[in-house]
Amino acid sequence: MGEVVKIELPDHVTYIIRELSERGYEAYAVGGCIRDTLLGRKPGDWDITTSASPTKVKQIFPRTIDTGIAHGTVTVMLEKCGYEVTTYRVDGIYEDGRHPKTVEFTASLEEDLKRRDFTINAMAYNEKSGLVDIFHGIDDLGKKVICCVGSAKDRFTEDALRMLRAVRFAAQLGFTLEESTINGICLLAPRLAMVSKERIQAELTKILLSLYPQRIEDIFLYGLAGQIFPGLVEYYKQADKKKMQRLLMQAEQDIILRYTAFFTIIQETPAERYRKVYNILKELRFDNHTIDFVSRLSEYYNMELSKEKATLRKQIVEVGEDIFPYLLKFQQEKEIERLYQEIIEAGDCLSIGKLAINGKDLMEAGVAAGKGMGELLNQLLYQVLEKPEWNTKEKLLGLVKENRK
Repeated sequence: MGEVVKIELPDHVTYIIRELSERGYEAYAVGGCIRDTLLGRKPGDWDITTSASPTKVKQIFPRTIDTGIAHGTVTVMLEKCGYEVTTYRVDGIYEDGRHPKTVEFTASLEEDLKRRDFTINAMAYNEKSGLVDIFHGIDDLGKKVICCVGSAKDRFTEDALRMLRAVRFAAQLGFTLEESTINGICLLAPRLAMVSKERIQAELTKILLSLYPQRIEDIFLYGLAGQIFPGLVEYYKQADKKKMQRLLMQAEQDIILRYTAFFTIIQETPAERYRKVYNILKELRFDNHTIDFVSRLSEYYNMELSKEKATLRKQIVEVGEDIFPYLLKFQQEKEIERLYQEIIEAGDCLSIGKLAINGKDLMEAGVAAGKGMGELLNQLLYQVLEKPEWNTKEKLLGLVKENRK
């Protein structure tokens, strides 16, 4: 990547660094923003590290938010944008396998960079000093490897979530994991049980929504899956792994489709697959919408869809109008998609609510309210699914009259 590295910092970042520097403090853009810029990717945000204390940062900038002041972080607001400015620090003991019990501010940038997870995230930059790369992160970017800063065992003992983050960065960047990093994960995988389900869920989702979702397999290869969803480990051993990889890679970057592709490793009856997927997602604290859609789509993902419209309409009703478009995206059957569009564009009735008659009409025709009325409406729906042209009030009331004879 060349000996001299020049990074064009955003104006706001340059301003913050300059304001701190003019008052005698060190300041650098640091972490993921440097990594992504060197890779030609647009950073999601820009973080700044400084020798100034949080109190001094608050004195220098008129608009700040105490987002994590106990750990040295103040968010500086410029116009409508926020920039996290964190004081150089050394972390104390990690008693819970996730957060340091204490932090100690330091005047040393090197000490601050030592506490970071991976070499590619431990680079800092400002225009005066250029790239500060004590741990050879730029070399690892060139080699496309994820490598811990210092001892992998120490880094993963401090924060167990870093093991899953290593897999996530590999999936997002198309990198491989360096050998000692892999060994550290395999050794300390049980510590992942200390991490909250919400944090685990967020990392899993980033892996599955990455450019290389098939890297989800790493969680099984390195022993992490047993801490997240132990019930899937045996399924994975028996699964058609190439099929899962293919489904993951062809699925759009959509949380519903990617999780459904992943759960195809569960080779059970549709009803049992639904139950298992539902319970796993519930355990991982997913929102109700995702739980509902992924569970139901997992139940029907391999349904053989009909190329005959009457049967296809019935399948739409069985699967559910709301998730049927996801099923089409998942299966990627162009002819079925065309038939589905024709059904939708024709306005064919696909639910009781779209029948040309309702309960009030039936009561006026002499049908008593209750369970029988619901069954009758359901029968009418299935007749209309066969023959959409029958969905008129006159025709349906005629059918009701015939049925009552």
